[in-house]
Amino acid sequence: MQREEGFNTKMADGPDEYESEAGCVPLLHPEEIKPQSHYNHGYGEPLGRKTHIDDYSTWDIVKATQYGIYERCRELVEAGYDVRQPDKENVTLLHWAAINNRIDLVKQGHLSMVVQLMKYGADPSLIDGEGCSCIHLAAQFGHTSIVAYLIAKGQDVDMMDQNGMTPLMWAAYRTHSVDPTRLLLTFNVSVNLGDKYHKNTALHWAVLAGNTTVISLLLEAGANVDAQNIKGESALDLAKQRKNVWMINHLQEARQAKGYDNPSFLRKLKADKEFRQKVMLGTPFLVIWLVGFIADLNIDSWLIKGLMYGGVWATVQFLSKSFFDHSMHSALPLGIYLATKFWMYAHLNFLFIHLPFLANSIALFYNFGKSWKSDPGIIKATEEQKKKTIVELAETGSLDLSIFCSTSSSRYVSGCVFLAGKIALFCCLGAGNHRYFMGYLFFLLFMICWMIYGCVSYWGLHCETSYTKDGFWTYITQIATCSPWMFWMFLNSVFHFMWVAVLLMCQMYQISCLGITTNERMNARRYKHFKVTTTSIESPFNHGCVRNIIDFFEFRCCGLFRPVIVDWTRQYTIEYDQISGSGYQLV
Repeated sequence: MQREEGFNTKMADGPDEYESEAGCVPLLHPEEIKPQSHYNHGYGEPLGRKTHIDDYSTWDIVKATQYGIYERCRELVEAGYDVRQPDKENVTLLHWAAINNRIDLVKQGHLSMVVQLMKYGADPSLIDGEGCSCIHLAAQFGHTSIVAYLIAKGQDVDMMDQNGMTPLMWAAYRTHSVDPTRLLLTFNVSVNLGDKYHKNTALHWAVLAGNTTVISLLLEAGANVDAQNIKGESALDLAKQRKNVWMINHLQEARQAKGYDNPSFLRKLKADKEFRQKVMLGTPFLVIWLVGFIADLNIDSWLIKGLMYGGVWATVQFLSKSFFDHSMHSALPLGIYLATKFWMYAHLNFLFIHLPFLANSIALFYNFGKSWKSDPGIIKATEEQKKKTIVELAETGSLDLSIFCSTSSSRYVSGCVFLAGKIALFCCLGAGNHRYFMGYLFFLLFMICWMIYGCVSYWGLHCETSYTKDGFWTYITQIATCSPWMFWMFLNSVFHFMWVAVLLMCQMYQISCLGITTNERMNARRYKHFKVTTTSIESPFNHGCVRNIIDFFEFRCCGLFRPVIVDWTRQYTIEYDQISGSGYQLV
């Protein structure tokens, strides 16, 4: 067999560096390999899209497999062809199916062909003339669905080829996208294994390929940044040899986070994730107070106050660049929310806190706590259940990566490391805590209105104003001069009122009138069960305004009406009993 050019290429900087004795030899430059021509089988035309119609009935089974001619393959197999038999170049049919990516026939490799061949007894663990098994080839060429199916059918996720290269190493070296690396990590792959000849870990291979996407995934999965290959080189050493600033910075940060390099006190603080989170939560408390405090100082010179504000801005910039961790994207908004509410409560006169105000505050914090801490509807699945699901989808032709999540074998919440049933927003909200979030918005809006009312009452009692005489802008100047702190709190209240009111109205409209969540509304065109036109979205979950509200908030009234309770963590189809448990007619 004539190998593809590049498989004889010696790797890395020196002429003999990383040369392997046998098997699938990794390349220094992955782009030299063409994904559709791992082997040269001797056919004159390339394995690209054909521009004419051939008589497939004359093709042998190898060529039919290469081109994904499903019916011809089935015809030959049913006629008695042994699918485990390698061709004259020691390549099995299953290897061909795992390599070639015929987009015009099969979206993710020849998954249907792989399924069919394995049904007839094809062994995916056999190695080819290059020393790779099917899972290694599928990982190299980014066929995530085939990798998932092979793992689900029992292939070892850490299987080594003749060079001791695992699927993860190949994915890290050859596939510059999150999958199939993320899929492999989901199935508890060993991230710190070294290959047979060079002792390179997957992180080493990702650095050799300049694969920044996979480097981030491996670091998040706990890859050992201090692991050394047979030459005593760490991944950081390889990054420095290639003078890649991004890789060097990220690997150094990962080392510092693990306590390596004997960092200074400031670097230790920067590497402490818990401390960075506290800084992100605490900064809004300081900033909101300083803005109001400086404005309220009894200093006539706005130049001095301007310099003070400049100092606040410089401090925030320093904290942002030094300690803010953008991977903890929820910490800063949470800090702003808590700080705003804290300072609103802190300056209120206790005479203003009467029973309705206390009741609203208790309801506000109760719903906030339930939204934050309640289970949003995490869908729990064992590894065996995940594998069973993958096999069922693949064998029924339903394993579509556009709706497949490699982190959980289903749909997951962006920003959360779990899967939630009936996702509402792009945060950790689902069927389990969405109604508490709505309660939080409702009582928050009342709280803000109360704050605005308090500010206006304060100005009427303590400030000399002449609104009727001098007009609006003079009135604004008078109240801002009278109590800058109170005016600052008023501006915060107005700002929060606008976004809370808009969000509450949008959510109520979607819940009551559309029967749809924010996630569904934004991705409706991706979901086959939604009917989308240029002007409307028709949801199968919309049962009328009254029914939608009763079901969502789970209202009950002496048997006159009761909600239909659906466990969305166990409901995988849109067919469910919409009438049972309901004492009223659909509207």
